[in-house]
Amino acid sequence: MRKKNLILAFESSCDETSVAVIENGEKILSNVIATQINSHKRFGGVVPEVASRHHIEQVTICIDEALEEANVKPSDLTAVAVTYGPGLVGALLVGVAAAKAFAYANNLPLVPVNHMAGHIYAARFVKPIVFPAMALLVSGGHTELVYMPYENEFQIIGETRDDAAGEAYDKIGRVLGMTYPAGKDIDELAHKGKDSFHFPRAMMHEDNFDFSFSGLKSAFINTVHHADQINETLDRADLAASFQQSVVDVIVEKTLWACEQFSIKQLILAGGVAANHGLRDTLSAKLNEKYPDLDFVKAPLELCGDNAAMIGAAGYVAMKHHVFADASLNAEPSLEFDWVPDAVK
Repeated sequence: MRKKNLILAFESSCDETSVAVIENGEKILSNVIATQINSHKRFGGVVPEVASRHHIEQVTICIDEALEEANVKPSDLTAVAVTYGPGLVGALLVGVAAAKAFAYANNLPLVPVNHMAGHIYAARFVKPIVFPAMALLVSGGHTELVYMPYENEFQIIGETRDDAAGEAYDKIGRVLGMTYPAGKDIDELAHKGKDSFHFPRAMMHEDNFDFSFSGLKSAFINTVHHADQINETLDRADLAASFQQSVVDVIVEKTLWACEQFSIKQLILAGGVAANHGLRDTLSAKLNEKYPDLDFVKAPLELCGDNAAMIGAAGYVAMKHHVFADASLNAEPSLEFDWVPDAVK
């Protein structure tokens, strides 16, 4: 029989405190998430100090709930995995400290996990990842294309040069009078309107895989402010649709080009903005039209946001490759993927 590896995973990089128990990196036995959205709504975004304090209040409660829901004892566990970056330093420190304490108290190995690798490996809950693969990571803090020649090897081939897509969504939502986080509301509103403003598609046809959404954000804000000054009423649904179409066009175009330039067997869509139906549907349609034989794997909607289950999946893979940490593990808020020099096509 296949050995049962049970990993207790911790995620606290931003405004969700999450603890999960994952079996063999592909089966969720529990995935407890304590969200802080209601606390941050009044500020229009995440306040790091507030987030850190909430993590402290919730982390031990989440541990107990995760173990109870999975019906396992600490002695049943194989290892402890934890996000140690990137993210908010205070928030990360809570998760790292809790994971180190639990691992030490129960004599368990500690597995450090890159938060972005966690988003990618959420795809393991859909089907096995086949290499070489490409991942499109779209979230509040990141928009990047990651080439993976082999398991547990990553190379960023393209990333945003300014605002991430999710960050732009939240800023646009504020202009439209929406509460934080605004991504889901903009997506829903966009489906009721049409692309009538034709906002810019920055860097869409440039000879690289990078993204830029700062100019789009500025064009949107300037359009709304100018209308306010001349007492012109703009259709909110058309504004949302025009903004979203610009974001989707750029991301899809860059992703399709990456699929053309790299010999891959699978494309993975992950991250918080991967839950956006406009992006999911458009990318699916374009891939089916241009690369019908390419396996397209979308992270489950319930696992697109931050959660510990994905950290458990990535932790299992890291453990297979003997990636462990000791008590000196610290939070690395600006953590990036290690450069893999032989990963280029």
